[in-house]
Amino acid sequence: SDLMNPRGMGRAFVNSLIVTIPSTIMPIFVALFAAYAFAWLDFKGRYAIFAILVGLQVVPLQMTLVPILRMFAGMGLNGTFLGVWLFHTGFGLPYAIYLLRNSMSALPKDLFESAYLDGATHWQVFKQIVLPLTMPAIASLAIFQFLWVWNDLLVSLIFLGGNKPVMTYQISNMVTSMGAGWHLLTAAAFLSMMLPMIVFFALQKYFVRGMMAGAVKG
Repeated sequence: SDLMNPRGMGRAFVNSLIVTIPSTIMPIFVALFAAYAFAWLDFKGRYAIFAILVGLQVVPLQMTLVPILRMFAGMGLNGTFLGVWLFHTGFGLPYAIYLLRNSMSALPKDLFESAYLDGATHWQVFKQIVLPLTMPAIASLAIFQFLWVWNDLLVSLIFLGGNKPVMTYQISNMVTSMGAGWHLLTAAAFLSMMLPMIVFFALQKYFVRGMMAGAVKG
């Protein structure tokens, strides 16, 4: 009761779910379509655009906080969950597209040629062939994105602050300046670890297969 009520950990847990679930689904949803286009659609500048996306992975997150904060302030997104979702989606997309594109490129070309000859559209091929075969890579990516967003403190601190605190923010404020509150910190850390562990163990059978599928073929 001391953990869930006075310190507001119950509300922080809900806020963490509100931040993490859309921030995991949105980049994967966008990356699936982009990865399919890079892997199996022929358009001008495909390799150049993909190379730029891969290069964006080296851009430090901290380097963009100030300009994006100013942009969000002009759009009225500071202090909103939407702003955090968009930020995590933008920074999650380069790696998501890279991993899923490599996984889709490793699929047998004959499957696609046979489907196209039978009159299947790109949407039918994507839905009935690509999605089931890339599920290990999708699950692997979901684990990484979920853990990254759930454990994030900096982005939530900058864009949400104490108005809509998440678990990491509340935990960081548990111990007072006088050193009291360590018993609450331990219990809060256990609560914060439970959900990521459940997600990981639920999807672990896909983890190694997904990483191998996305890393072997360049």
